[in-house]
Amino acid sequence: MDWVTGDFDPFEVREPETQSIPFVFNSPHSGRLYPSTFLAASRLDALAIRRSEDHYVDELFGDAPSFGAPFLLAHFPRAYLDVNREPYELDPRMFEGPLPSYANIGSMRVAGGLGTVPRIVAENMEIYARRLPVEEALARVEGIYKPYHACLRRLIARTHARFGLAILIDCHSMPGTIRLSGSDVRPDFIIGDRYGTSASAELSRAALHILQDMGFNAVRNKPYAGGFITEHYGRPVRGLHALQIEVNRALYVDEMTLDKKPEFDLIAAALSTFVRQMVDFSIGFSVDSALAAE
Repeated sequence: MDWVTGDFDPFEVREPETQSIPFVFNSPHSGRLYPSTFLAASRLDALAIRRSEDHYVDELFGDAPSFGAPFLLAHFPRAYLDVNREPYELDPRMFEGPLPSYANIGSMRVAGGLGTVPRIVAENMEIYARRLPVEEALARVEGIYKPYHACLRRLIARTHARFGLAILIDCHSMPGTIRLSGSDVRPDFIIGDRYGTSASAELSRAALHILQDMGFNAVRNKPYAGGFITEHYGRPVRGLHALQIEVNRALYVDEMTLDKKPEFDLIAAALSTFVRQMVDFSIGFSVDSALAAE
C-alpha cells in the first residue's frame, strides 16, 4: 500500500444524489488504513499507532449524505499525515536533510510533536524508530495534503455558489480523559468556532443547544476551539462558516481495545438527529443571512 504513488485513494468524497443543503462534512482524522512502509518505519505496534485516530468518526457522521450534504473523509491515518495543520509545520529533528526555508518549525504544535507529519501519537509515544528523509515529508504534503485541501476548497466553493452560504462541519473525537479546566466535568461534545471567528454565534449556539436539549454535556471552545481547518475556512462575513465538533470517545468506543461499545449505534443515531436539527435551523438562518446582506 502506498498513498504517495497513487496505488490507493488516500481520501474520498461521499456525495448525495443531489446536494440540497448548504453543508459540507469533513472527517480528516478517522483514516485507518496504514501503509506497510509506514508501519515498518514505526517503533509502535499495530494498536498503539492508532491512538491518534478519531475512531470511527466517519461512521458516526455517515448519514450526512442522506441529508443532502457531501462528506469528505480521509483514509490515510492522522499519524501518517495531519491535514488539520498548516502544510509545512515540520520538526527538523525528525528528518535527514534540511527542511525548506518556508517550513514553520517553531509552532506550538511542532514543539508538541503534532505537526503536519507527526512525531508522536497520543500519550507522547514516539512514532519513528529513526529519522525520515525530508523528501518523504514533502512527498506526503504534495501527494496527499494539497490534493485533500484542494478537494475541500472545491466542495465549500461549490456549496457557497449554490446556496449563497456554506457551513463546514469538521468532525473529530477527543479522549475520554478530557475535563473542563478547574473541574471534574467531562464534556460529551465540544463545539469549536475559534472563539467566534470561524462561524456565526447563532450557528454555534444552535449546535450547543441541540446537543444540550438531547441530554448531552456540550460546551464551546474549551479546551478545543478548532484547528487549522476551522480557522482557515471559516469566514462568516463572507457566508463561510466552519464549526468543529468533538465527540468524547468514551461514549462509544473502548479506548484500550478500540472496539465499539454497545452504545455506538445510539451515539450515531444521536448525531443523525443533531445533523437533521442543524439542517432545520439552517433554513431560517440562511433566510436571515440573505436578508441581512441586502
